[in-house]
Order: sequence, then structure tokens, then C-alpha cells
Amino acid sequence: MPLFPKRYADAVQRWRVPSGIALAAAFVLLADPVPPTLLLGLPFCLLGLALRAWAAGHLRKDETLTTTGPYAFVRNPLYLGSLTAALGCVIAAGRAELALLAGAYFLLVYLPVVEQEEQHLRELFPGFDEYARRVRAFLPTLPARAQPGSFSLRLYLRNREQRALYGFAAVYGFLLLKLAWRGM
Repeated sequence: MPLFPKRYADAVQRWRVPSGIALAAAFVLLADPVPPTLLLGLPFCLLGLALRAWAAGHLRKDETLTTTGPYAFVRNPLYLGSLTAALGCVIAAGRAELALLAGAYFLLVYLPVVEQEEQHLRELFPGFDEYARRVRAFLPTLPARAQPGSFSLRLYLRNREQRALYGFAAVYGFLLLKLAWRGM
């Protein structure tokens, strides 16, 4: 049974990008980076981006149920990677208010989107329910046996994952500029 009504999930899908831009604007206004927070947040950003890259290099959207690479451990590695990278940006920004905003955004935007996507996968792939019983949505599971599969740079690029790298690089660049500007 869905946690979110379909109307809500559809609305969230339409407003996901504009609400993300609003969150970014709040981030710009509230961020108060200092060198220790920038250094502490960076490993989380890099870990999240690495997880997203690994996942994108295995994902064949709507072609096959992906169960290799990080998908052998967690059903939503792209979103888990985004959450980890966002945590790094929040730490780097040095403001607790941003943690609350990012947490609310994840709960109100990403969870309904994930639910909608999983419903889509159930309709496309008869084996999805069995996969979902074995592999948790966000908390990694150690599989009984990892499925063979290798990372594909071609898939990474086809899934346009480099855009996440550019986006997080822009956020960190902004934080460095804000720190430098404030230091003047």
C-alpha cells in the first residue's frame, strides 16, 4: 500500500526541480562555511558522488531490473548517494538549519518519488517484488551472493551522471568563494 497518495507523488514529481532550486537558494543565503566544516563535509560529498557514479555505471533504465553493483546492496543507491553528498554539503555549510531543510526536502520530495519509481519498476519487472524482499530501500544489505556485473563508463555517461558531479562541484566552489569573500 502506497505511503503517499498518487496526486501528491505526481505533484512532487512536477515540483521536484523548482523546490530543489528553492532549497539551493536557501543554501546560498544561510551557508556559513569555515575551513573545518569544509574539510569535514568533503569526504561525505565524495563518498556520495562515488556511490552515484557506481550506480549510474550499472543502471539500464527501463531495460532491465538492475541488481548488480551497488544495487546488490541497496535498491536506491542513487538517492542514497545524493543524501550522503547532501549531508556533506550541509556539514560544509556549517548551519544546522540547512540540515533541517535538507531532511524535510528528502522526506517530502524524495520519498514519494522513490515510491512512485518503485511502483513503476513493479509494473515493468515481475521480479521486482522478490528483489525488494531481499534488498532494503536505503539501508545497505549484505547479499547472500553478489551478482556479476561490471561498471560501464558508457552507461555512466548515458545516464548523464556527470551532471551530479558538476552540481556538487559548483556547491563546493560556491562555499569556497563565500568563505574567501567573507575573509576579505
